[in-house]
Amino acid sequence: MTQLDALLADLRAESAELDGLVAGLDAAGLATATPAVGWTVAHQLSHLAWTDRWSLLAATDPEGFGAAVQREFAAGFDVVEEGAAEGAGEDPAKLLDRWRDGRERLAAALAAVPADVRLPWFGPPMKAPSMATARLMETWAHGQDVADALGVVRVPGERLRHVAHLGVRTIGFALALHGLPADRPVRVELVAPSGGAWSWGPEDAADRVSGPALDFCLLVTQRRHPDDLALTATGPTAQAWLPIAQTFAGPPGAGRPPRG
Repeated sequence: MTQLDALLADLRAESAELDGLVAGLDAAGLATATPAVGWTVAHQLSHLAWTDRWSLLAATDPEGFGAAVQREFAAGFDVVEEGAAEGAGEDPAKLLDRWRDGRERLAAALAAVPADVRLPWFGPPMKAPSMATARLMETWAHGQDVADALGVVRVPGERLRHVAHLGVRTIGFALALHGLPADRPVRVELVAPSGGAWSWGPEDAADRVSGPALDFCLLVTQRRHPDDLALTATGPTAQAWLPIAQTFAGPPGAGRPPRG
């Protein structure tokens, strides 16, 4: 099994876990408010379907993707909210079928992308494995919103490593979004759901972030406020990054208020 095959298998598994939460919901259930202000469960699923649609275009028609971005994002990022709103009030079966069909078509398209090809995106271009990782991260993050809305506590697993990896890879990106220097390496040391250790960055780095992998993933996807997480940051770069961490492309996110 190649790296991409393994990533796509994990992406399918992550999608299936979320599908298990929403498959039995009726229109009222899909209208349940989530922690994302103004977004219901339906908005969350519709956003995933919308992003899969853009990802599929990038994987199958890179030139068409570029033209579509220039056309549809000319007035700003309101189109993101519009994509999520497509699912609000949509027939539950139709919304779920649209999301399921789109994610399967995307997985098939990514599997066919040559290993040396970089696909366009709203941030830097990326190869197919990176796009699969990004889709898994977003599926997990929006799945967290759905789980919170439905009062479900998910059991974290080893797929979180993909989310954590993307969180580490985007440290420089998040700092740059806020005009902050990213010239100091950061060591990240996490306790995996299994109890093992995950780490990235130079062992002798002065800037360090440590804590549970789940908390780190909730941080970098902006699903929890830093004050609600058991993470420790030492060093000026790590401390500056912690409150502004974000794995997703686009302008800085507002994050979530403290729960306490």
